[in-house]
Amino acid sequence: MQTQTQTQTYTHIITPAQLTPLIDRAQDTVVFDCRHDLAQPAWGQAQYAVSHIPAAQFACLDRDLSGLKAGRNGRHPLPDRDAFIAFLASRGASPDTQIIAYDQGDGMYAARLWWLCRWAGLSCVAVLEGGLAAWLGQGGAIAQEIATPQGKASWQLPALETVVTAQTVLDNLDHPQFVVVDARAPQRYRGEIEPLDPVAGHIPMALNHVFKRNVDAQGLFATDVAQQWQATRLAAGGLPLVHSCGSGVTACHNILAQHVAGLTQANEASRLYAGSWSEWCSDPTRPVAVG
Repeated sequence: MQTQTQTQTYTHIITPAQLTPLIDRAQDTVVFDCRHDLAQPAWGQAQYAVSHIPAAQFACLDRDLSGLKAGRNGRHPLPDRDAFIAFLASRGASPDTQIIAYDQGDGMYAARLWWLCRWAGLSCVAVLEGGLAAWLGQGGAIAQEIATPQGKASWQLPALETVVTAQTVLDNLDHPQFVVVDARAPQRYRGEIEPLDPVAGHIPMALNHVFKRNVDAQGLFATDVAQQWQATRLAAGGLPLVHSCGSGVTACHNILAQHVAGLTQANEASRLYAGSWSEWCSDPTRPVAVG
């Protein structure tokens, strides 16, 4: 779950107890508040203004963790990589800093920032397990002051996470080289309901592994998370996995879960179909499966 070196760093998850001694180390630790509500996009920043973990800075899913929507590239397209690196640098992050991301609880939004940071080449980034709820539950301090970070220089590093395109997913239907894993709720996967996108269903041949299975009721990673993912990998018949969801957000949580479980051989746990269902279903020529 974490890497031990001369100075301990966290690369997947971090507990409230582990975070506590880091929050006063502004010179080498950057904390991001990623709280969000898909139904109320302004909710997260409003909650941040009320209170947050000391020295934390707000990262908006729609503004900071996504790019411009073009109508057919999904609800949360990836930001331009250089622009995202510039955003991180402006908030004081660098390849030498420890980055921590948290949200209100289960990590679904914090995992998006975690994945993006790794896509930007940074390895020392972790999600606060249990989020703000766990922090408060263990007596963690809160603050109202808005952090004013000292910006740092941008960088160029090889990406630690990779993406596939809609065309790659489409081509894979005829010549399977990987299996898509859909992180959405079963009812959405089966096409019984669709509260966010204009078409219900899923990518043909995709498996369903709901991201909420990764954590327990407290937002902590489930004790059987490794067994769950071993079962999904078995269902994939040994093919590499590509992760999808509604818009490329909760799929990142499934990728994080595979890292936590230690199931990341050959980088297969790290491939993301960033456009996900919201991009896929925007083109009526792409096939749709239900049931």
